[in-house]
Amino acid sequence: MTCRFGNNLIAFLLLAFPLSTFAYETASVRNGGTLSGTVTLRGVSPPPVVFRLGMSPFSRFCEKISDGEGRVVLEEYNVSAEGTMQDTIVAIQDVKSGKVFKPVNASFFATDCMFHPQTASHHEMYESNEQGHVHHVHPLVAVFQDRQRISVVNQDPISHNGQLFQQETGHVLLNFPIAGKEKSWGGIPRFENGKKFVQMICGMHEYMQTYGMVVDNPYYAQTKKDGFFQIEEIPEGTYQVMAWHPHFKPIIKEIVVSKGAALSLNFEFESESVRTRVFESADSLRLID
Repeated sequence: MTCRFGNNLIAFLLLAFPLSTFAYETASVRNGGTLSGTVTLRGVSPPPVVFRLGMSPFSRFCEKISDGEGRVVLEEYNVSAEGTMQDTIVAIQDVKSGKVFKPVNASFFATDCMFHPQTASHHEMYESNEQGHVHHVHPLVAVFQDRQRISVVNQDPISHNGQLFQQETGHVLLNFPIAGKEKSWGGIPRFENGKKFVQMICGMHEYMQTYGMVVDNPYYAQTKKDGFFQIEEIPEGTYQVMAWHPHFKPIIKEIVVSKGAALSLNFEFESESVRTRVFESADSLRLID
């Protein structure tokens, strides 16, 4: 009787907590390795995606981020003159133990009909052109963690609606109002095991969108416009390193880390691999239909 009960208990635990899901553990890393490199885009940046402003509620308020012709133009490829690319997450896969993994703070502002990380500075949110006109920079990418709260503080005088999708499955994980101004809204998502990519959008304003990678260890970095990344205190071992941008197929490379090693690894995405959707014949801008 005891044996049968024990077997049943083991079977239940295996179903409830699959062997493939091991929790990350903090451990001492002495003389760990460092990985650094650059992410670049080869070729001409794909055209921006365009939304008709008048198709959204409260569109008059959202004119702040329009092009002056009734459209919101999203530059999804922030690339420097040298070809280095922003908004790529570089993450080492399947690290079971190592340096302290601080909970991911997935906190955003809803401001000017856009999502921005609360840690973003003003110059990361806005740029000025040669004529002095202010351009709203689209915050394309964020990092998320399973069962850690996502919060959005609404700085706009209008309502929004947060929707979090598991990108590989199309399932909606969270659907929450972003109503009262200066209040925090959100929820705690439970991401599907083995799925890494998500998208957060506003159900009322489609151009409010942020993509994200789900991480389960602290060995990741996100590129700025210089394309540079660096990951430190890596334990000895052989690892797969993923470079992910939401509009490209991930690039995966292998590294071997020894004590004190300083490794260099670069990633290059091909602009020709981007599949654009419907073209607007007037000015060759992509148009969400």
